[in-house]
Amino acid sequence: MQRYNILWADDEIELLKPHILFLDKKGYDITPVTSGAEAIDAVEQSNFDVIFLDENMPGMTGLETLTHLKTMRPSVPVVMITKSEEEHIMEEAIASKIADYLIKPINPNQILLSVKKILDNKRLISERTTLGYQQEFQKISMAVNDYLDYNEWSDLYKKLVYWDLEIGSTGENQMAEVLAMQKSEANTNFAKYVIENYQDWLHGSSDERPLLSFEIMKKKVFPEIKSNRPLFFIVIDNLRFDQWRAIQPIIMDYFNIEKEEPYYSILPTTTAYARNAIFSGMMPLEMERMYPKLWVGEDVEEGKNNYEDQFLDSHLKRMRMNIKHSYTKIKNISQGKSLADNINNLMKNDLNVIVYNFVDMLSHARTEMEVIRELAPDESAYRSLTRSWFRHSPLLDILQKISEKNSKVIITTDHGTVRVKKPFRIIGDRNTNTNLRFKIGKNLGFEEDKVFVCRKPEDLMLPRINVSSTYVFAVEDLFFAYPNNYNHYVKYYSDTFQHGGLSIEEMVIPIISLNSK
Repeated sequence: MQRYNILWADDEIELLKPHILFLDKKGYDITPVTSGAEAIDAVEQSNFDVIFLDENMPGMTGLETLTHLKTMRPSVPVVMITKSEEEHIMEEAIASKIADYLIKPINPNQILLSVKKILDNKRLISERTTLGYQQEFQKISMAVNDYLDYNEWSDLYKKLVYWDLEIGSTGENQMAEVLAMQKSEANTNFAKYVIENYQDWLHGSSDERPLLSFEIMKKKVFPEIKSNRPLFFIVIDNLRFDQWRAIQPIIMDYFNIEKEEPYYSILPTTTAYARNAIFSGMMPLEMERMYPKLWVGEDVEEGKNNYEDQFLDSHLKRMRMNIKHSYTKIKNISQGKSLADNINNLMKNDLNVIVYNFVDMLSHARTEMEVIRELAPDESAYRSLTRSWFRHSPLLDILQKISEKNSKVIITTDHGTVRVKKPFRIIGDRNTNTNLRFKIGKNLGFEEDKVFVCRKPEDLMLPRINVSSTYVFAVEDLFFAYPNNYNHYVKYYSDTFQHGGLSIEEMVIPIISLNSK
């Protein structure tokens, strides 16, 4: 067992010998000193794992000593111990980033708990997380192979996300591999479930299907529009459930979560289809038929989401909603800063729609830039990168300013992404689209039993490019690769985050209602 070194500075250190002996028996080596100056000298000469510091010492006070120690060893945790319960002392100590704060008289177990919380925290959490997941493993395995409905699949996915975050924070690679296998099995059965039911969802009763992309505004946004309180509807492109969980604690500093629920992205799970469906309130086939000038097909080089504001306008008109509203799309940091500066002007509107594109750009950058792959080699690091971006982004500034105005906010996304690992050979002509997770074309060549195939696009409410158009969706962690450039595709795209196909990560996504604190 590892023995930790503790420095204990207290002018009454002789009275603390019973505590020191107790800690010694528990496996901790204590270096006692009687003043702040001695503590500084000790830290200059030796390394310590934690420092106990009495606040009320003659000469240099505990707070003054703390300032010196933090300058010398900023990463060493310090526990402040004091007889005083004065609030300003506590606040000063906490502001100086102490690890714990104890008030005399203290007992040995109180000290031991503080030490364990600081020094053994990671090990104890790791052991508890591993044990917890081991206990849940069988339940999850049984659920994965059961006949689940769409609500149960959403609940199962949230449970997998929970364990993904818990295990990811411990660095337990062995448990992470077991969880990855379980997620893979879940995706296999989820794909079977969606293939069997997706067409019925589109043509059946809305009571017998999950909430889908084209229903989001009608069912979740429009009912929240109040004449005396502006509503902000923020769509963060390409935000998975686990990425939402990563940024959630930051948002909760400013907002209370009124409701968090999952909904299902339509197929294909791409911005062109799913996000246009959100703003138009229609499936792609309906968009093409009713608004041919706004719908941009796969056979056209033009950007697929250039008319979201017009789709939103037409949706509001169809719903006979005569409201003041705005639409803003953020593609870069300068646009984000400009919107943050302009928030006050948006408060006069009933509805403000904001599309924020960064997470989608992050996933593409990870594919194309080696340095981003190095920064985010796995799921946990990818979440961490998302969290770091969000903490320093104009989007957080925007949310902070909205929270000060006591406004309502709804945050969602258009689709998620899946980490692809297995290439799947497909043959298509030069007119076939380039997306790695779905293909639309004629005379496509592939193994039919391993993908989701739709030869009648109307069945899935999707437009045709020509008479013989076929849609093919990758499932699980597959990505499409052409035989004539197969090795390039495998090397370049394997282990990247892609979207457009059928997986639980791409389809089951969050929508969150927030109220200002």
